[in-house]
Amino acid sequence: MHQPITVTTSEPAVAQPAPVRRLLSLDTLRGFDMFWIIGGDNIFHALAKTTGWAWAIFMAEQFEHPAWNGFSPYDLIFPLFLFMAGVSTPFSIGSRLEKGAPKAELARKIITRGLILVLLGIIYNNGLFTTPLAEMRFPSVLGRIGLAGMCAQLIYVYAGRRAQYSWFAGLLLGYWAMLMLIPVPGCGAGVLTMECSLAGYVDRLLVPGHLYKTVHDPEGLLSTLPAIGNALLGIFAGTLLRTDGRTVGQARKTILLVLAGVACLLVGWAWSFVFPLNKNLWTSSFVLVTGGLSLLLLALFYWVIDVKNIKHWTLFFTVIGMNSILIYMAGSLIDFEHTAHYLFDGLIGFLSSEPAKAVAGVLAFLGVKWAFLYFLYRKKVFLRV
Repeated sequence: MHQPITVTTSEPAVAQPAPVRRLLSLDTLRGFDMFWIIGGDNIFHALAKTTGWAWAIFMAEQFEHPAWNGFSPYDLIFPLFLFMAGVSTPFSIGSRLEKGAPKAELARKIITRGLILVLLGIIYNNGLFTTPLAEMRFPSVLGRIGLAGMCAQLIYVYAGRRAQYSWFAGLLLGYWAMLMLIPVPGCGAGVLTMECSLAGYVDRLLVPGHLYKTVHDPEGLLSTLPAIGNALLGIFAGTLLRTDGRTVGQARKTILLVLAGVACLLVGWAWSFVFPLNKNLWTSSFVLVTGGLSLLLLALFYWVIDVKNIKHWTLFFTVIGMNSILIYMAGSLIDFEHTAHYLFDGLIGFLSSEPAKAVAGVLAFLGVKWAFLYFLYRKKVFLRV
């Protein structure tokens, strides 16, 4: 039997649950989330482009980010992934704390994993030794997962339950206060445009290389602070799910997740009237709305899979979810699209309509990616940072 591939340590990754006790619902939800990242959204884009059907255009629009303020379902994908990194923490790190593992040792490993994810994000953005330093983009999706997840895990290790809640509230309120009260030269305070926001100003001052939007980076330095809140919400949910069933039954856990999700949605929606929903700035209202939706999705998957034991449909997503970091990185190293064309173009050519050909092309591309992951799944090869 092949052993899992590891990077620096066999411990579970920031974005992966511990292998000693896996929640199938968490692996499945992670795979569901990653499915849209690896190309699932292109099904609707292909249909919208080739048919002009109103429902296809509507669905395709749901997989576009708003230009600045606002919210679409596509905005949930990234914070949901960060939330799930938090859910895994009580299972991976909590068990080691209970066994008496030194906090300093755990902190060292947490920081190491976080920095490795930052490094992988830089490589993903710029390649390996191919981009001049001045032209490199340092912020990244993986970097935000690494830094926000790292900070949330350190809070989990060193802070008690009440202090964790205080950290969560303090980060969201503090970020709001900073953006609304600290003046930006030439703009003043509380101006939440791309050019004048405090987050963009801090990035222009402190972040080397170039920013994704020239004057602003959606994965920038200051806006990573509220993202810690998404991971902390995941930690709160994971702590609940890890409690002994004799203390809090599965049905009650599901209800508590739903109630917490609804509460976050309501508070986030109300807050958005004075602190708009904005993924680029990762506003505090955005944290609560995406956190609320993440809690509701986790409750749904947990209830269906772990409580009602309806598992026959989970394999497709679980295969993706158990190698999420690998498939994210592999897209820049392996030409899955070329392989799909090579294997399936002949068959697709027999289809008569353009919509069918377009959708078949997307399905072929996704099929090649899934087959690659399934091969690794069967061989028990998993990338863990």
